[in-house]
Amino acid sequence: MSMQGLAEGDVVAVHPGEISLGAPKQQRVHIRGDVAERLLSIFSPLLLLVLWEVLVRTSLLDARFFPPPTGIVSTFGSLVASGELWNHLSASIVRILWGFALGSTPALILGLIMGLSPIIRAAINPMIAATYPIPKIAILPLIMLIFGLGEMSKYVIVAIGVFFLVLINTMAGVMNIEQIYLDVGKNFGASRKDMYLTIAFPGALPLIFAGLRLGWGVALLLIVAAEFVGAKSGIGYLIWQSWQTFSVEAMYVGLIIISVLGYISSLVLDELERILIPWKSLHLKS
Repeated sequence: MSMQGLAEGDVVAVHPGEISLGAPKQQRVHIRGDVAERLLSIFSPLLLLVLWEVLVRTSLLDARFFPPPTGIVSTFGSLVASGELWNHLSASIVRILWGFALGSTPALILGLIMGLSPIIRAAINPMIAATYPIPKIAILPLIMLIFGLGEMSKYVIVAIGVFFLVLINTMAGVMNIEQIYLDVGKNFGASRKDMYLTIAFPGALPLIFAGLRLGWGVALLLIVAAEFVGAKSGIGYLIWQSWQTFSVEAMYVGLIIISVLGYISSLVLDELERILIPWKSLHLKS
């Protein structure tokens, strides 16, 4: 566009396509930053493993307590080849899933009820506040005394640990819903079922997922502790047996499997949260 013949003060119409604000350059910088962060997140653990290997090879770390990563990988391969690792892992996963379902389902229902009903909340909340601080591992002997040494005792200890976290977060999520949404539901004649399913439950979903995350982490902790005693399979049993026989590499394999299981489950919960709570991601982006 020629600027000749324009006097001072004249208004010039410029097509938006003729103006470049440098957005492509900013976008390239943003993309490069994301790539750098991803590469750093990948290579930093690898660098730590290399450093660990070097320290053990140079005898700066005691190999009896900190075996080299190559030795751990070799033990992992032998456990996978023999099928032993899969047997332990599948046993632990089944116990966690059963316990998680038994604990989270009633906690979710009771949390919604307590969140909407002040009378029920006032009646049950003191009991929750009194029993929640009790260490769940401390009642494991009592649970084993009641339910025996079989699978049910593992389900119950996991369910108890999950129950409190899901219940408290669900109740808090319902109570944090703005009153105007509840009033609108009442004014439009929403039934009690509609109040729970279309207002309380969707409104509390963000905190419900927070409770599920915490509950799943506690379930991993409790199942390992429960498998230390009264079990002949499971990741906890593998760790305990490895300690008894001083098979340090196998013990590290069990610890790594638990951490990987926790990481994968966190990714699954992230994806479920993204699908079930799409408005949360939109709110964060805005």
